[in-house]
Amino acid sequence: MARCTAIKPSGERCGANASPSSEWCWNHNPDHAEERRRNAKVGGKRAGRSRPLGEVGAIKRRLMQLADDVLAGEVHTGTGSVVAQILGVCLRAIDTELKVKEQQDLIGRLEALEAALEARNEGSRWSA
Repeated sequence: MARCTAIKPSGERCGANASPSSEWCWNHNPDHAEERRRNAKVGGKRAGRSRPLGEVGAIKRRLMQLADDVLAGEVHTGTGSVVAQILGVCLRAIDTELKVKEQQDLIGRLEALEAALEARNEGSRWSA
């Protein structure tokens, strides 16, 4: 199998195997640049982690205010119940979003580990 033709910033040639029908490995193939960028953003920075936490805090405050308003008689119990259900759906959506981001993070990290392992194995084949 052919080696990747990319030159790393250090000036060294990449040691990974080139992808089938390509001169580059997955990590250097320009066709995968956008996907690599997304994976790095999600995997490396755990992107968006603070936004869902802020949303959860806002929903929690709304639920507490809703409870106070229902108890004070300012909001009908039926209306309060429906609003609480809607906010509960929002919380489940945030939970799902966090799980998806976590899976994307794990996929990105796994792909990076696989590429590093492949490069290491390829390097050991050449030196043996």
